[in-house]
Amino acid sequence: MVTITIPENVSVFLLDIEGTTTPITFVKDILFPYIKEHLEDYLSAHWEEDECKQDVHLLKKQAEEDLKQNRACPVHAVDQTVHTDEEKAIREVVDNVLWQMAAERKTTALKQLQGHMWRAAYATGRLKGEVYQDVVPAIRQWRRHGLKVYIYSSGSIEAQKLLFGYSVEGDLLDLFDGHFDTTIGAKVESKSYETIAERIGCSPEEIMFLTDVTREAKAAEDAGLNVGVVVRPGNMELTEEERSHYRIIMTFSQLEFSGRA
Repeated sequence: MVTITIPENVSVFLLDIEGTTTPITFVKDILFPYIKEHLEDYLSAHWEEDECKQDVHLLKKQAEEDLKQNRACPVHAVDQTVHTDEEKAIREVVDNVLWQMAAERKTTALKQLQGHMWRAAYATGRLKGEVYQDVVPAIRQWRRHGLKVYIYSSGSIEAQKLLFGYSVEGDLLDLFDGHFDTTIGAKVESKSYETIAERIGCSPEEIMFLTDVTREAKAAEDAGLNVGVVVRPGNMELTEEERSHYRIIMTFSQLEFSGRA
């Protein structure tokens, strides 16, 4: 396997999660199906709790907004008044959430409820975050060389911390210096990477960003970052042009230091 030398000016690694540190199938085949399978039971168990009430309130506001925008929605506006039959109200929330998930929406209301459900599942051991076997040894080596490591994912920071905090390899949160999500900007916009560099306190040229998505790689490259495109089983196929343009990384163990103590 081809060795890839880490540029000598790099002092920070910025890592994507899905398809980079973690199999795409973990999100698609485990995390999302968990929501669908346990949603009704979760709502029934937590319906009277403040956090659940807040989640339902956000979903209600989103449903009202969708009605105003004439978005197709299979349910009535979510209602949680004292006059509503609880089972009927729960069913409406379930229908709304499943509709949003089927449409692959990423509304704050949906992400918040999903995050709370995953938190409960991780805490009880029902879920464990998956991480490729080459990831942890590589990050430990980078840290021994004095590099900092950050995560940048479209999943919320809370969801990121749950995945790594309750992983198959235990609590890995001490491996990371910080987390970024799309509240800092979209991953396909170069400005987001400039902002991340500012937040970290370094120049873009000192960061190496690893992702499986070439649109993100291009945005990071345009901002001045070093980039590696990760090719894992199940990831998007790359064109010949993309393969020749980017550093192609099959495993983190390919990345090696040169000329460093």
